[in-house]
Amino acid sequence: MPDQKKYKIIGLIPARAGSKRVKDKNIRPLNSHPMIAYTISAAQASGLFDRIVVSTDSEIIQKIAIYYGADAPFLRPQEFANSTSPDIEWIKHALENIEEKYDIFAILRPTSPFRSADTIRRAYQEFINNQKIDSLRAVELCKQHPGKMWIIEGETMKPLLNQDHLEVAWHAGQYQALPKVYVQNSSLEMAWTKVVDKYNTREGKILGPFLTEGYEGFAVDYKSDWEWLEKMIRTGDVALPKVNKQPFKHQ
Repeated sequence: MPDQKKYKIIGLIPARAGSKRVKDKNIRPLNSHPMIAYTISAAQASGLFDRIVVSTDSEIIQKIAIYYGADAPFLRPQEFANSTSPDIEWIKHALENIEEKYDIFAILRPTSPFRSADTIRRAYQEFINNQKIDSLRAVELCKQHPGKMWIIEGETMKPLLNQDHLEVAWHAGQYQALPKVYVQNSSLEMAWTKVVDKYNTREGKILGPFLTEGYEGFAVDYKSDWEWLEKMIRTGDVALPKVNKQPFKHQ
């Protein structure tokens, strides 16, 4: 277990209601439990956090979060809970509405159910070992390389990235010959809380990469993701974090 005596750490789990692409995805039943339960359980099992807080605008999500052992001491105002609200708004709201002060906060989104306690501990060690960074963000190699992406203008198109300086354009080369490019995923973020006040952002100025492994960075954003998620669990390709509670029952 990481040494958590040196720093006070809070886990923040954002779980607004009203998802349009996958209805109620944060609490949609997955192997008998609402999906958010797996993120709460992984955070608890990591042994890292002094407190785990769910930020939601929904009373039912609040109730579910508390049932599974997280804190949900307030409801997020609606103006911070729509599909276009920047993350910094709900983060500031959460930190300002908690009396205790913390050195580090981690963002753990319920839409990444395969993120484990080991994932979180590994990220924490990388974060505290790199004293140069303001924050750490989960990334993975791009499957669709931006060097092979195009912008269509009328009846013609041009590469998204200027490649005039290259002898062989990226769009004409093999994938293995292209420079490695990484895309962020929603598995986790970690930052010093002081960057929120200093920069009014959740990440600060200097970011460190956290390379996710296997399905740690898998996220449910579309209906097809949910179908793929259920298939992987059914076939045993990947395991969910263990939840040490009886399934939540709506009353």
